[in-house]
Amino acid sequence: MMRTVRILSGGAAQGLVKALERPLADRGIATSGHFGAVGAMRDKLLGGEPCDLVILTSALVAELESQGHVLPGSATPLGRVRTGVAVKRGTPLPPVGDAGSLARLLRGARGIYFPDPEKATAGIHFMKVLRTLGLDQELAPRLRTFPNGATAMRELAACDEPDLVGCTQFTEILYTPGVQLAGALPQEFELATMYTAGVCTRGTAPDAAAVVAALLASDEARALREGGGFDPLP
Repeated sequence: MMRTVRILSGGAAQGLVKALERPLADRGIATSGHFGAVGAMRDKLLGGEPCDLVILTSALVAELESQGHVLPGSATPLGRVRTGVAVKRGTPLPPVGDAGSLARLLRGARGIYFPDPEKATAGIHFMKVLRTLGLDQELAPRLRTFPNGATAMRELAACDEPDLVGCTQFTEILYTPGVQLAGALPQEFELATMYTAGVCTRGTAPDAAAVVAALLASDEARALREGGGFDPLP
């Protein structure tokens, strides 16, 4: 009998979970749930959304564990995910390695795609980058925000306008057809976020959830993690 594990996850892990559907099915496990801004996923859990496994930032998982929402000792690190710049596939890759290059690229963009600047890790950070560059007001009419990075990248890929730029986490760029990674944010703006899975205390399938977490972090899934934008685990 197939067991279903309900997941609330940051968008960074969506591609990895989907890529592991077959090996999970071989273990008698299916997954369902929501992927989006980590703050929104936390709010869903706290609001009573049924959930067996969360995949959020390590800080949020630790916070939820301290509040009794995640089983003690169940936190399973998956790896760090950096934040980068995206352009449409087929576009020459622009330089983004320093603040000046990034500012020129953004000023020349007709549209700038990124996730929720209030609840998504990458969106919050990118708004800080724009403010630091002094571009938040100048570029405001061209900012196009979405609930999560995966949606932002899909919309970027679907838009026919030229000179479009996106910013979100590596995983959401690399798993989206039609866009490509131009590079990480410049070193002074670098953001690498550790993602961690945790088994929920109110879940109905804790054993199956633990199996999912273990597979996500396993050597078996290592190539999928690293190919999809997760930095290697220590």
